[in-house]
Amino acid sequence: MSQPSLNTGRLLLRRWREADVEPFAEMCSDPEVMQYIGSGATRSYAQAQTSIQAYEREWDQKGFGMFAVERLEDGRFLGFAGLTVPSFLPEVMPTVEIGWRFARQTWGNGYAGEAAQVALDFGLQTLGLPEIVGIYQTENRASGKIMERLGMRFDREVIDPTCGRLIRVYRTCLK
Repeated sequence: MSQPSLNTGRLLLRRWREADVEPFAEMCSDPEVMQYIGSGATRSYAQAQTSIQAYEREWDQKGFGMFAVERLEDGRFLGFAGLTVPSFLPEVMPTVEIGWRFARQTWGNGYAGEAAQVALDFGLQTLGLPEIVGIYQTENRASGKIMERLGMRFDREVIDPTCGRLIRVYRTCLK
């Protein structure tokens, strides 16, 4: 399988490397980063490692997945952005979801929106997906604002069956 990567000028979105496990695990152990992910529980090193393995499997099986995101200026791992199948929410299927998560110390620099935009373009233009959804917990207003800036439109509010939290679904498609 080829090694797709995307470049925004400030960021490199690429496949995962062994060196990403440590900073990713650190990010996943931060309660502020994880507060709107599923139940809000932090994740252990082993759980973070398992997540990376799942992201890589999705790349190999589907030809898309979550990109590791690094800052071009210094090669620092910042988080992830990309595409996945939201099988946890059967009522929106079949579709592909855009998602992102960034280390707290990187917040406020526009990295999430920048990486999400290039990942969205990759899905719609390169992969030719007819639609992409965005899903976020209602209290996570920052993610909602990013989805709106990406041109996504509100579709519905539902309960996440995996954790009982209220989520919003946004959609976009090629015009």
